[in-house]
Amino acid sequence: MKVFLTGATGYIGSAVLDRLQQKGHGVKALARSEESAQKLASWGAEICRGDLEHPGAWRQAAGACDAVVHTAMSWGTNSGVMDRAVVESVLDALDGTGKTFLYTSGVWVMGDTKGRLAGEMFPLKPASIVAWRPAVERLVLEAGDRRIRGIVVRPAMVYGRGGGAVHRLKSGELPLIGGGENHWSFVHVDDLADLYVLALENSGPGELYLAAHGAPQLWKDVALAAGCEKSLSLEEARKLLGPIAEALIIDQKVGSTKAARVLGWRPSRPQVLEELR
Repeated sequence: MKVFLTGATGYIGSAVLDRLQQKGHGVKALARSEESAQKLASWGAEICRGDLEHPGAWRQAAGACDAVVHTAMSWGTNSGVMDRAVVESVLDALDGTGKTFLYTSGVWVMGDTKGRLAGEMFPLKPASIVAWRPAVERLVLEAGDRRIRGIVVRPAMVYGRGGGAVHRLKSGELPLIGGGENHWSFVHVDDLADLYVLALENSGPGELYLAAHGAPQLWKDVALAAGCEKSLSLEEARKLLGPIAEALIIDQKVGSTKAARVLGWRPSRPQVLEELR
C-alpha cells in the first residue's frame, strides 16, 4: 500500500518508515524543510512538502494514499489545537473512502494506574499536558461512521536507537525527579514500528492498541542503569520542564495482550534494562 506518513524524520516516524519499506509498502512523507526532504529522499521516500500548521498544503496528497500514519507531534501551548486540526483534516481527506488512519497517542492519557496493570479498557485520567488527547482519540476510533478505518496506538515510554526519554536520562538532559519511586512502562521503538505495520495490514476499524513490553520498572532503577546523576525536586522540575514534569512522575503499570492476540505482535528487542546494560 502507499502510506502518507507525518513525522517521518522523527524518533518514532523514522522507525516506522524503515519497517514500512522493509515490508514492501511505499511511503509519501511530509517534509517541513528542504533538509528533511533531502534526508527522506535519500531514505527512498516520496516527498510532500508542508507542515502540520497548514493542512491544506498536504491534505489532497494524504487523501490520495491508501493509509495515513500520524506520528508527528509538536509540543507547545497550542499542541492540542494543532493536533486536533491535523486529525480533522486527515478525516476530511479520507471521508467515505474506506481507507485507513492510524493515530499515535500515548499512555499518559491513562494517568496514575494506582499499582494496577492497566489495559485498553482502563478509565482515563490524563496528565494535564495531554488533557485534550482522549477527545482526539475518539474522533479516530469513531471514524467508521465516515467509512474510515480508524486505529489508535498508545505507546508506553519509547526507547532504543539512541532516542527517547531513556537516552535523555543517559545524556543528562533529563533529570530524575524526586525519588524516582514511580513506575514507567516501556516499548522498544523497533518493536513499536512492527506494531504499526501489523495494525495497518491486519487491524479492524475502531481498534485501540497499547504498545508496551516487559515488566514496568521503577524510574530510579532505569535512571541508575542509564548513569543519570542529575536529580531535582518536583518544584525544581516544574520550573525547568513545565507541565511535562507532572507527566513524568505518574506511577504507571501498563500492559496488554491485545496486540499479540489480534495482530500477532511479538516484541523481540532487548527490554529496557538489558538495552541499557
